[in-house]
Amino acid sequence: MAPSLTVKAVAFVAKSGSGKTTLLEQVISRLKDRGYRVGAIKHDAHRFDIDRPGKDSYRLTAAGADTMVISSPEKLALVKRHAASPPVEDLLSAFFTDVDIVLAEGFRSSALPKIEVHRRERSPNLLCRGEEHDPMLLAVASDEPLDLDVPRLDINDAVSVTDFIERRFLL
Repeated sequence: MAPSLTVKAVAFVAKSGSGKTTLLEQVISRLKDRGYRVGAIKHDAHRFDIDRPGKDSYRLTAAGADTMVISSPEKLALVKRHAASPPVEDLLSAFFTDVDIVLAEGFRSSALPKIEVHRRERSPNLLCRGEEHDPMLLAVASDEPLDLDVPRLDINDAVSVTDFIERRFLL
């Protein structure tokens, strides 16, 4: 059983190309406009690099540093090598205690509450209400009517998605 989180978080899950990032951008912007402190975390199933070869931070990591932090007056970035992706709950408790809510992109297999993003043209099937039944599914943001046991939100209405998150997690 996953540890109890004190950090409020919801994961947006979908097949690639469904519009998760676009919807998250809009929801984050609206939550910020409403005065909330918002965190974002993205799961990447592939390898990624936030550094570019030749930069000092890249050189330090390439030299073998297991943990490297680059800090400026405006931002901080952490590069930490690990053998396997840490559980999302560990990431939330380590890095997001200073926000009102965290919006996660991905983390489909986690125990986080989820909003599935669904576009008819991308796939006829849902991830969380298809072959698998994810009990953590809170709603589906879709561009088509669906017969579901959870609310269906309009994927093209970021205000209503933001309202749903605010009512569920922040009020």
